[in-house]
Amino acid sequence: MAAVNMTEGNITRHLVHYSVPLILGNIFQLTYNAVDSIIAGRFIGREALAAEGMASPVMNIVILGISGICMGAGVLMSEFFGAGQYDKLKREMATAVLFGFWFSLAVIALGIGFTPLLLRALNVPDELMRMTTVYLRVIFLGAPFTYFYNALASALKSVGDSKTPLRFLIISSILNAVLDLIFIGLFGFGILCSAITTVIAEALSAGLSVWYVYRHIPALQLRSHELRIDGSLLQTTLRYGSVTALQQSCQPIGKLLIQGAVNTLGVDVIAAYNAVTRVDDFACLPEQSISHGITTFIAQNRGAKQYDRMRKGFRRGLLLEFGYWILICLATLLLRRPIISLFVTGESAAAIVALGAQYLGTMAFFYIYPAFTNGFQGFYRGMGMMKMTLLGTFIQTSLRVIATWFLAPRTGIYGIAFACAIGWSVMLLVEIPYYFIRCRRMTHPQ
Repeated sequence: MAAVNMTEGNITRHLVHYSVPLILGNIFQLTYNAVDSIIAGRFIGREALAAEGMASPVMNIVILGISGICMGAGVLMSEFFGAGQYDKLKREMATAVLFGFWFSLAVIALGIGFTPLLLRALNVPDELMRMTTVYLRVIFLGAPFTYFYNALASALKSVGDSKTPLRFLIISSILNAVLDLIFIGLFGFGILCSAITTVIAEALSAGLSVWYVYRHIPALQLRSHELRIDGSLLQTTLRYGSVTALQQSCQPIGKLLIQGAVNTLGVDVIAAYNAVTRVDDFACLPEQSISHGITTFIAQNRGAKQYDRMRKGFRRGLLLEFGYWILICLATLLLRRPIISLFVTGESAAAIVALGAQYLGTMAFFYIYPAFTNGFQGFYRGMGMMKMTLLGTFIQTSLRVIATWFLAPRTGIYGIAFACAIGWSVMLLVEIPYYFIRCRRMTHPQ
């Protein structure tokens, strides 16, 4: 079994070995999303790039809501693994999987039914409405595959195996890119094909995860008589998972509201914003991966009651976050124009590249804020303090939306970068003092 016990051994090595595969996995996850946008923009047109950009926040609500529930279940599984309670680990997995099945069906029904209403609320231009509706409805059909992959990935990560989910993301990312290049780039199919290839890639990653667990991880294998929901564990899972899902969903809901402001600024700005948000994702998700490493480390050691080791692990995690920020800041500053150029071609390319480069030149420095907010969020999740993660994210998202609606009409896409910095700054002003109060209680339990 490819499990890692983080309650003993070198702290930094555990965090690095756990986080690096997650970082690579997120890069590949984002890569096949970015490939969709690049191919759509170059082979279908700027309208397709804009349509995918407007669909993206809605998709993210579903994805992050699902991953929030799985993350809450993952914290419980990490605790059970750290405490050596393997029977509870297995019962928690069964509970999460069965609940997720019904949850995914509800997502499909509600998502497909309410797509036009959502897009009208986002001020989607009439000329892009049909294209965006078709794309988004197909993406909703992939919700069960997204859930099962995330649930199984959370189970594997809870026992310290972050490498296996990476392998499956690599395979699915490659498949998605190849299918897009063949059917859109070569044969000229439209945006419907882009959505279908994404769902196929999600299905592959979910199928491979099921195969791997039943072939290599006995502790996570569920037999037919074990496929039942444990009432008490479901209650705890929903308490953790629902708050985490709300916290995870705050960001995409905020992006939906921000997208509504952006959609009033013209197609060029919409396309530029879609491109820079892809870059934002590449920059920030590795910070979230380090945060997940902190979460698993804290949860396992919490289960083992190793309080001093938890404090040391959190400090090492913050150092990793800071080191990563230095790298991503330099890379963004040096490569911002070539990166934005990948997304567009034609007469409007120069204007879109100029807008995107202006935004990224400022955001490169602001990426330090989510490095530290993610570090603190990882600590709170590992402690089971889900309400604190929700509060921090809600504060950040609310202020970011308000600032965007105020600044964007006056300064364009440039003001959105400052709106992000305002939200992150206030979030830290709340999280840091609370951490020191909680840390003293944690390291000196009664």
